[in-house]
Amino acid sequence: MTNITYVEASGQATTVSLPDGWNLMQGAIANGIEGILGECGGSCACATCHCYVDETRLGDLPPPSENELDMLANVAAERRPNSRLACQIKASPLLEGLMLQLPETQE
Repeated sequence: MTNITYVEASGQATTVSLPDGWNLMQGAIANGIEGILGECGGSCACATCHCYVDETRLGDLPPPSENELDMLANVAAERRPNSRLACQIKASPLLEGLMLQLPETQE
């Protein structure tokens, strides 16, 4: 299990334990985290699971695929250097304690 903290736009922080291999969008949806919609179900086709990864931890993630980069061009909130799609990040021991900030809007 990997502990991930989601910080909603309101400032509400929630830490959840996710099974290794789950993507962080699944974890948010399963735990009722406000701010991630995941309309495409995690197939990297909608950008409604946009999040901001703690900048100090970007090196712990695999680089975004070309498909993810294409989808990030369509996000509703400001795209930042630390923008990622939560559906493309899988929980693993390397990500223990990762913090994700959620944008004010996904649509």
